[in-house]
Amino acid sequence: MKNKKIIISVIIAIILIIAIVAVFIILNMPKEKPEEVVSKYFGYINDKNYDAMYEMINKNSKSMISKEDFITRNKNIYEGIDASNIEINIQEVTKENNKKVVSYQEEMVTSAGNVTFSNEIDLYKEDKQYKIDWSSNLIFPELQDDYKVRVETLEGKRGSILDRYGNELAYDGTISSVGIVPGKLGDNKDENISKISELTGVSVETINNLLSASYVQDDTFVPVKKLSKDNQTTKEQLLQIPGVQINDTPGRVYTLGEEAGHLIGYVQTINAEELEENKDKGYSSTSLIGKSGLESAYEDRLRGTDGVKIYIIDENGNEIKEIAKQEQKDGEDIKLTIDSNIQKTLYNELKNDKGLFVVMQPKTGELLALVSTPTFNSNDFTLGMTNDKWNELNSNEAKPLYNRFTASYCPGSTFKAITGAIGLTTGKIDANEDFGYTGTSWQKDSSWGDYKVTTLTPYSGPKNLLNGLIHSDNIYFAQAALKIGTSTFTESLDKIYFNKQIEFPLTLAKSQYANDEGINSEGKLADSGFGQGNILVNPIHMASIYSSFANDGNMIKPYIEYKENKEPEILVENAFSQEAANTIKEDLIQVVENPEGTANDMKVNGVTIAGKTGTAELKQDKEDTESGTLGWFNCFTTDQGDNDKLIIGMVENVQNNSDGGSHYLIKMIRKLFE
Repeated sequence: MKNKKIIISVIIAIILIIAIVAVFIILNMPKEKPEEVVSKYFGYINDKNYDAMYEMINKNSKSMISKEDFITRNKNIYEGIDASNIEINIQEVTKENNKKVVSYQEEMVTSAGNVTFSNEIDLYKEDKQYKIDWSSNLIFPELQDDYKVRVETLEGKRGSILDRYGNELAYDGTISSVGIVPGKLGDNKDENISKISELTGVSVETINNLLSASYVQDDTFVPVKKLSKDNQTTKEQLLQIPGVQINDTPGRVYTLGEEAGHLIGYVQTINAEELEENKDKGYSSTSLIGKSGLESAYEDRLRGTDGVKIYIIDENGNEIKEIAKQEQKDGEDIKLTIDSNIQKTLYNELKNDKGLFVVMQPKTGELLALVSTPTFNSNDFTLGMTNDKWNELNSNEAKPLYNRFTASYCPGSTFKAITGAIGLTTGKIDANEDFGYTGTSWQKDSSWGDYKVTTLTPYSGPKNLLNGLIHSDNIYFAQAALKIGTSTFTESLDKIYFNKQIEFPLTLAKSQYANDEGINSEGKLADSGFGQGNILVNPIHMASIYSSFANDGNMIKPYIEYKENKEPEILVENAFSQEAANTIKEDLIQVVENPEGTANDMKVNGVTIAGKTGTAELKQDKEDTESGTLGWFNCFTTDQGDNDKLIIGMVENVQNNSDGGSHYLIKMIRKLFE
């Protein structure tokens, strides 16, 4: 019995010991499993909670790296590569001696794309918890503590803009960066800075501010101004000044400069508003973006997409491992229908005036030149425009920033061909009918009060369509408009794209025949017949309308992007009847060929040209002596085949021009045929 009690006591003692040991083990068991600790750690990375991450590493690791250095290293790497959506998939947990080893697969999204790799992490028990034995290879397996992670931007090249012959009009090339090395300015520092200011247009104050930046040392190259590569004179003068250094740097180059400023436009660094508008397109705060002209219109196609490469380098700068790479994508080259020679010729003829030229191939719709003057030099924007230059452009009364070929204007007598074509097409007028009036002023009846339609010069012969065009007779076309009637007149204009938007890379002002109140009187209808009243026409639209006279009544759609073997696109089929269009064409030929024609000075031996002069009065009433006068000349060749040209020209403020506006333009246009 006694032995039995002893056995029972022993068993109880053993049970108590086991229980005590079990309780001890339970009380000393880490609260979290190894895999839970690892998952928690990577969750903190996603939350950018680097403080909490540091608290999860063991004492040995903390002895090797301070909290500040730990936070800096992890923050710089993870945020430097734009790491996000970090996920781990635990593969295995094993025990090795006094540690647990967790094997896992890690995935993350970075600025260079998705990254996936396998890794493992050691955990040791400290103070009843598993602590991570940390080193840099927990970020990437190949990353040692003295290695670095580099992020390299692989720049996507912006596409070039080319003319029809492949000549570059805008391209990523090389420009000159003028800078100062402060330690080499010499004893006459202030005098040398003043000279640099004078030659670059950058103020002395701005230069001194640049030189006083915190990063600047005596041997630092401090950029001050960019110059075009071929500006040799200024560069040679600058290099005579102590401290000046000129380096090559990448930049956007515009070969035509002022000659195509409004057409090509320019690029500049994106602003905050544009960055927000394009936030999902991969732009950064340093990206260039098209600001005007075709640079802006074709931005999505021209812009290159930058690539990114993330890699590890050793202490000597050698690449150890490529982590991820997203290839750059160069922008698309855009080839235009523009002929640089025509563009340059007409710009140089018109550059001292306020005006425009539109040149189109009448059979195909290819735009060969688009000129607006005065203008700006696209290179000035990419080279860095001074405040004085910018203020000069903005305050200039001639409005050099205003694009005239995208606007709309009163067309004056060039509109008479359109009125005639409408009248013939609708059967409201007969080309041979003699309206039978005399003199140089006319009114329908006394209900018009003291208002009369006046024409410039009397002429003999019947008052019919041909003579009306040859002599640019306002009275004939006022009467023609009244015969056509308001309803037929406006419906016909609606048909040929008045009050409609023409599809084009640049936004064109709509042409109109009336303001909000409409054509609400006979006087206004009469004025509209010869291109006054409230008639406004965009010059590119006008080119399309005039193309109908060369295409049996079909209006050709203007276009500017070159396409090999592109079929002409009709904007309005049967804008005018074939008979009406051909009649107008033959009459316009006589405006040039007939000795009495208002455009007889446009006659060129060996070339058949149809043309129409025009003068648009802008004054609001009889008392208005301030508003100017527009001179117009529209013409097209009819016998040059693929080399046919249709030209719309306008010049402002010709009221005091001894040549008259149209004849002033004719002298310029003749340069294309001489």
